Amino acid sequence: MIRITELSLPLDHPPEALRQAIVARLGIQGADLSAFTVFKRSYDARKKNTEITFVYIIDADVRDESQVLARLSEDRHIRPSPDTHYYPVAHAPEGLDERPLIIGFGPCGLFAALILAQMGFRPIVLERGKDVRKRTKDTWALWRKRQLTPESNVQFGEGGAGLFSDGKLYSQIKDPKFYGRKVMQEFVKAGAPEEILYVSKPHIGTFRLTGVVAAMREEIIALGGEIRFQSRVTDFNINDGRIQGVTLDNGDTLSSRYVVLALGHSSRDTFRILHQRGVYMEAKPFALGFRIEHPQSLIDKARLGKYAGHPALGAADYKLVHHAKNGRAVYSFCMCPGGTVVAATSEAGRVVTNGMSQYSRNERNANSGIVVGIHPAEDFPGDALAGVELQERLESQAFLLGGENYSAPAQLVGDFVRGKASLALGDVEPSYKPGINLCDLADALPSYAIMAIREALPVFGRQIRGFDRHDAVLTGIESRTSSPVRITRDNHSLQSLNTRGLYPAGEGAGYAGGILSAGVDGIKVAEALATAMLADRAAQ
Repeated sequence: MIRITELSLPLDHPPEALRQAIVARLGIQGADLSAFTVFKRSYDARKKNTEITFVYIIDADVRDESQVLARLSEDRHIRPSPDTHYYPVAHAPEGLDERPLIIGFGPCGLFAALILAQMGFRPIVLERGKDVRKRTKDTWALWRKRQLTPESNVQFGEGGAGLFSDGKLYSQIKDPKFYGRKVMQEFVKAGAPEEILYVSKPHIGTFRLTGVVAAMREEIIALGGEIRFQSRVTDFNINDGRIQGVTLDNGDTLSSRYVVLALGHSSRDTFRILHQRGVYMEAKPFALGFRIEHPQSLIDKARLGKYAGHPALGAADYKLVHHAKNGRAVYSFCMCPGGTVVAATSEAGRVVTNGMSQYSRNERNANSGIVVGIHPAEDFPGDALAGVELQERLESQAFLLGGENYSAPAQLVGDFVRGKASLALGDVEPSYKPGINLCDLADALPSYAIMAIREALPVFGRQIRGFDRHDAVLTGIESRTSSPVRITRDNHSLQSLNTRGLYPAGEGAGYAGGILSAGVDGIKVAEALATAMLADRAAQ
């Protein structure tokens, strides 16, 4: 196979034009092109009022491949296609009775379980929440009826926090072994749209993702794995620096010397148990801020110009950053085109926001987090759990500002910049359910964050016209951008620094940020665990 990069075609090109462009680019006859696949398709809209073109990466199967490559050896955009296939690193031997445990069934736990199951290790997954169908019902109860189920919500349950999000599947992680490709292929096999394999910013959307996750669960079970819902881990059995098993909330004890911690960033009670048991962890940076909402049409026009609304481009997104005078970085986070702001708390008496989109991305508003980076040493000094405690305090304050009924505190952008409480909405209708309470958000975050965001919004308005319009809505608070702790692991074995057999993984352990990177980390940890199990067995 030959890989062609930077192959450009007009936005509205007919389907046959792609094949013609490949033939012309390689200087071959049409009959010499046996087949081709699109590895990646993107577009550049930085010059929004000039012609937008699609830019392709193509893998082509051609006759006399070596001759074509030799003839075009000076062209840096034509090279042999890399091998992106996934190859298992191990296979469970006959008579292997010990089974690995996986705590958490978000994207990281899902892929750790899937890979281990595909290699024959029959993992047992312990998920504190419910399956996707029951979890969806519980989540809607908070949004529609203000009824919170602490163990079944946006944060906890099958699919993890990523389930009720935009379903974004892109990341900036380094991926030399193409694990991300494996993640995408498994999603497609389970029912995700095939286009996620090649579009530049793939997403699935919440409703489609629920079916995909359920299908992957069934494959794990069919391969000998086991999924136990509503099974919260309440203790860890650690002896002489080695994990020996876990205790569940029903009193059951499961023995295993191989445990994956795929907790997610909101398992605060589990963080505290691990800390009490002496598992090494440390506070890590994260970010705090608000959700901002604009009409999606405003973002489309600002980003795509005359191409706004073009069906081949869909709803436009953005990525913004500003370095404030007080030394803080303010940036957009988890941008959801054509989506909604959702209630994302997992604890009574607290308010947390997040963003969500469906696959169609056709809701009225665009939203994203506008957040400020914070750091342990200067912003929350203390032990490893100091960041958790800061989140809890701010989320409790947001609950009070929202009216103590799970409504969220909100303010118009113009009033926020001027430092005055909002009294009435403008044309932008906030999407947050169960509702918002207009107030002064200056009391919702530390003063350094408020100052930095106030400075950043007019700057963002110069980059995206209308971004700082008076009636754009800020809704608070966005506090769970990433885990406030890192359960530190050895870079080679991927085991805890001081607890052998314990594999911290994914977003909750501080090693991922989003569905794709969490899935990739789950694959890495599954491979490390399987390799260690076989090595330990051989040494016995």
